[in-house]
Amino acid sequence: NLGELYEQSLAHADRDFLVYEGERLTFAETHARAAALATWLVEESGVPEGARVAIAMRNYPEWVIAFMAVTAAGRIAVPMNAWWTADEMAYGIEDSGARWLMLDQERLDRIAPRMDAMDLRALVARPTGELPPRARDMAEVLAAHAGAAMPEVAVDPDADATIMYTSGTTGFPKGAVSTHRAITGAVLAFESNAAAIALRNPDAVPDPEQQGAMLLTVPLFHVTGCHAIFLTSFRPGRKMVLMYKWNAEQALGLIEAERVTAFTGVPTMTWEMLQVPDFDKYDTSSLVSIGGGGAPAPPEQVRQVEAKFSGRPGIGYGLTETNAVGAQNAGDDYLARPRSTGRPPLTVEIEAFADDGTQQPRGTLGEIRIRGPVVIRGYWNKPEATAETIVDGWLCTGDIGRVDEEGFVYIEDRKKDMVLRGGENVYCAEVEAAIYDLDGVREAIVFGVPDERLGEEVAAVIVLREDVEWTPESIRAELAPHIAKFKIPAHIRLQTEELPRNASGKFLKRAVRDELVEALGRG
Repeated sequence: NLGELYEQSLAHADRDFLVYEGERLTFAETHARAAALATWLVEESGVPEGARVAIAMRNYPEWVIAFMAVTAAGRIAVPMNAWWTADEMAYGIEDSGARWLMLDQERLDRIAPRMDAMDLRALVARPTGELPPRARDMAEVLAAHAGAAMPEVAVDPDADATIMYTSGTTGFPKGAVSTHRAITGAVLAFESNAAAIALRNPDAVPDPEQQGAMLLTVPLFHVTGCHAIFLTSFRPGRKMVLMYKWNAEQALGLIEAERVTAFTGVPTMTWEMLQVPDFDKYDTSSLVSIGGGGAPAPPEQVRQVEAKFSGRPGIGYGLTETNAVGAQNAGDDYLARPRSTGRPPLTVEIEAFADDGTQQPRGTLGEIRIRGPVVIRGYWNKPEATAETIVDGWLCTGDIGRVDEEGFVYIEDRKKDMVLRGGENVYCAEVEAAIYDLDGVREAIVFGVPDERLGEEVAAVIVLREDVEWTPESIRAELAPHIAKFKIPAHIRLQTEELPRNASGKFLKRAVRDELVEALGRG
């Protein structure tokens, strides 16, 4: 279970673990703070074992401490998207049944007006203002229980550990439930893949005498940040360098100052670092790997990473529903196959399936499905969605692709109606539902258009009644309180004529998209 994973880090007790804005915590210090918070959970909070505790904050050290405490104490962590609006937060809290929240000031400000009505209580990390009656400073709790040992809670490996929300095709997010076994299995899967990649690229193996260091540039509320970076740091004793907010030049400075050995972010971030005018003045020679995920990287970017960084380029593919595990490609294999997301680890199978559920021959397009011990238990309180997504033990990804004779996976298209914006999944149905709530909207379709920096941007074509006077700006302003900023369409076309439909009455979304892409010059 995860508590045992955290204990293993004490083999590196005196090494730096968390570095944030001049603050440093060793593995021992981090574990001690998590033990203090877990002790409060078990002895004082009234939160029973198996209950849900929501975590919503920036990538502060307290996020790490909260997650460790909740899961080690046998409670279920509910990492919430920090970009969510108050409405979206309220939905996740109600759906999961969480009654205790661990927040920062910004997230507290969003949910505070609803805490009484929803019967919520909160611990607040780094508060900057007066706390409401139902909230308490996390630092006080840590101080009150300082020195306490980690509570001895017998956590079954098959007990639920996390509920992580994914955007929903029906407009409502689904809570993906993972067990301790699945998450620790994911950690070991990443280790086995790293070992395989090292065997294929012996020149890129890090110096065993040097502590590994990872620059964390993606949110901890995503499985990439939480599982692929944070949780994989315990066993090897790897340092994690946190950023308050992404800044390409600051990232280069941290790589130099902290001797960062590994970087993982969406391809946009790597590209922005390469474009920094003073790139050559920074010493990035400590880098061994420059990974990516969340969107495919252009082949030219892969070549530039190989040319300008000392580290080798890499990319990964995984889902919330597989605890971030899928396939990884790196080094020589990636340069030879820049359009492939690589091969799965030893414990995981990936194959393409036809619509009738039969496995496709190697090299043939089909829906990508994943099987292995890393797959989620299911969706929280959604048995129908679980049955649709997990079929005969295979996780149906909704991605269209192929697997070649050597096991390399190629993602060619998405079956789901989804926009992949800078590593964030935006489900079109959710944005369309929010647009339809606006007065005077008759029809609306949402889709992705190519974007050089983000991969894709969200676009919408909206049919209005003739008596309303919406503008793209006023629509964005009206949507802002209801859906997260990254979901709000960057490109909006307003019209009064009906959208084209096929014979069965469905919108011809692809034709409308192609027309707008051409008009934007993004083809």
